[in-house]
Amino acid sequence: MTLPGFPDAAPLAGLAGGALIGVAAAIVLLGLGRIAGVSGIAAKAAGLGGSGIGRGGALTFILGLPLGALIVALDSGGLEPSFAGPIPLVIAGLVVGVGTRLGSGCTSGHGVCGMSRLSARSIVATLVFMATGIATVALMKAAGWTVLS
Repeated sequence: MTLPGFPDAAPLAGLAGGALIGVAAAIVLLGLGRIAGVSGIAAKAAGLGGSGIGRGGALTFILGLPLGALIVALDSGGLEPSFAGPIPLVIAGLVVGVGTRLGSGCTSGHGVCGMSRLSARSIVATLVFMATGIATVALMKAAGWTVLS
């Protein structure tokens, strides 16, 4: 299935992925009574605090994220990773980490779990995430940087 103007889009795969994210969030919420916010779970896995999920469960969750992506990538024909190098990745990671602390959560906590619970704070946070992402892409395109290849 292709979408006009988006020849590489995979809407059915996106729908399946979104459903799996929703099921995982529901399992964490119903099973542990916690929101499945990745930044909070990552902090717990790193021993930086958090409550609810045990450190072993947090480590398993965090390790499962790239492992699941790797399994899907290998099953669908392999990986072709490309990035600007380690320094921009480290800087981006630090900026995201600081942002998740300032925003009291990340896109998964606010965007998936908070929005589904109609949390006003999460709705505002998600709108800010989206607006910032759109503005960043617009600025990068205006500067002549390649956004997607």
